[in-house]
Amino acid sequence: MQGIDTIFYIAILIMSVVIHEVCHGFMADYWGDKTARLAGRLTLNPLKHLDMFGSILLPALLILTQAPFLVGWAKPVPYNPYNLRNFKWGTIAVASAGVLANIFIAVLFGVLVHLAPAFGIPPFDPLSVHPFYKITFQIILVNLSLAIFNLIPLAPLDGSKILFNLLPRSFSPLIALLEQYSFIFIIIFIVFFSNYLYPILAFLFNLIAGFSI
Repeated sequence: MQGIDTIFYIAILIMSVVIHEVCHGFMADYWGDKTARLAGRLTLNPLKHLDMFGSILLPALLILTQAPFLVGWAKPVPYNPYNLRNFKWGTIAVASAGVLANIFIAVLFGVLVHLAPAFGIPPFDPLSVHPFYKITFQIILVNLSLAIFNLIPLAPLDGSKILFNLLPRSFSPLIALLEQYSFIFIIIFIVFFSNYLYPILAFLFNLIAGFSI
């Protein structure tokens, strides 16, 4: 059963990160940059977006080690910020699109959880979890985890693009340093600090789904 659960979790994560990246591409397209469209990345076909480490190996490792926080990523959708109608706000909009998509998915399935009894699905029972709640809870958790993780202001995560474009030019040396060693900082964060994101995840899950995790 553990193997089936792992595969199911990874499948949810893959589709969630694909939607995340496609929304980046559509927002860039809306602001005037056609790079993602020309590269054939405005598609929900996961094969166009998969990153072997970020989409499969890392999530599987986190699930198998029972990590409290599930994260992952797909290949970034390419875009050229200099093609955007407005560099600053266009970049912020593109960076925000993926996070907002994950939040929207989490809220949508949270609404379905609250409406479930009206459609004949038994109320949630922690002693005998109905398959509907098992699926929806996992979708909510994965998408909230992605949204929270991507808001961390470390390059190349979306939070860094949002924050760095709001900071004055005097922060350029610090931004350059963070970008130069971005992968190292992200790995350090995942290994040593990702546990601190769990209270935020638990609070938002309770707010959206109405249940504690």
